[in-house]
Amino acid sequence: MDIITLPLSSKVKIVVIGLGYVGLPLAMAFAKKFRALGYDISSQRVDDLKQGIDATNEFSASELKLSDIEFSSNSKEISNADFYIISVPTPVDKDLEPDMSMLISASELVGQNLREGNFVIYESTVYPGATEEVCLPVLEKYSGLKLNEDFFLGYSPERINPSDKLHQLDSIIKVVSGSNEYASKIVDALYSSIISAGTHLVNSIRVAEAAKVIENTQRDLNIALINEFAQIFSKLDLDTEDVLKAAETKWNFLSFRPGLVGGHCIGVDPYYLTYKSQQVGHNPQVILSGREINDGMVGFISDTFLSKLKKISSPLNQAKVLILGYSFKENCNDIRNTKVHNLALDLKKKVKEVAVYDPVIDELEASRVNDIDFISSPEHSYYDGIILAVAHNHFKELGVDRIRSFCKEGGIIYDLKYLLPADKVDLRL
Repeated sequence: MDIITLPLSSKVKIVVIGLGYVGLPLAMAFAKKFRALGYDISSQRVDDLKQGIDATNEFSASELKLSDIEFSSNSKEISNADFYIISVPTPVDKDLEPDMSMLISASELVGQNLREGNFVIYESTVYPGATEEVCLPVLEKYSGLKLNEDFFLGYSPERINPSDKLHQLDSIIKVVSGSNEYASKIVDALYSSIISAGTHLVNSIRVAEAAKVIENTQRDLNIALINEFAQIFSKLDLDTEDVLKAAETKWNFLSFRPGLVGGHCIGVDPYYLTYKSQQVGHNPQVILSGREINDGMVGFISDTFLSKLKKISSPLNQAKVLILGYSFKENCNDIRNTKVHNLALDLKKKVKEVAVYDPVIDELEASRVNDIDFISSPEHSYYDGIILAVAHNHFKELGVDRIRSFCKEGGIIYDLKYLLPADKVDLRL
């Protein structure tokens, strides 16, 4: 078989499978050094990228058009690569267990195209052991090749933070691993060529998988603790932000804020670890308790808001409510697993009308959400209450007076994100 040697040649061909928030930046970075092809099963996504349109807003039209990258949704065009990098979503199912169907499908596709000497590197978040226990057998089955004899495996967990222009791919240290010493050296060299922040080579794929899954689990638990503080302080009639700012004057107090925990990482990744924990006979009490607290914030926010709203709008079932923001985080158009959705549905059961205004999200994606009433602009002096759910810059620029103008006289504003002056809103989380 053809053995790849160091330094890596510019003739090396890299195929990135999956062109979302993770895959596209990766493919674009590799295209600066090597021959790169980005593959996605969505022909619409590929057509958009060819025309300079990035629905994730990570790249401008000029950046896409000036790149040497190729895009394709034709599975026949991914053959003859040296490296296959798989960066597809790994969500959970309705039972909160890992849904690895997309990862398995991608592995089947790569397996059908695998040649001797190839490398397959996974970036998708999984539990420790999944790459070798779930993906590897699929690769060997569909290729007829054997690991470390005919082809090599690597794992380098993604650390992309959507809409974050400060912490981008090349400025974030990359954890890398390989299936043997040779594979580790090659995988490390590959990523070192595009990551200015450097790499951190670990001694096994399982270590790299574990490192990734605990990153977001730790963050989930930290937010859960602050969310529980917020619930306690609400009963004590204390402003949570005031308390947190005071505590932050100590050098080792960790800075987190309460809120809805959604998205496709923090609200999902802990379940991969708890799944594997339970498989090996350990009950992960702290992790699951944190998940329970964070998932319960929808009910807490809804109850707190309705309790206040009831005092100024009687009967409650005639009240009209506006939610500002729908995506899972600020200045990001990603609506996957957003908990604002659950909040809107909960409120709809108890009030007359719930409207959602989010100028950042993609209109086409919003049109596919049938049970939410999206509006193009809020009506003046129309709503009994407003919940500021996502801290988009757009809402900050609107300012409290403009947002207040959407309320009827005496209407209330519940600021979940501490975006507006404390003395200008009626409730803060």
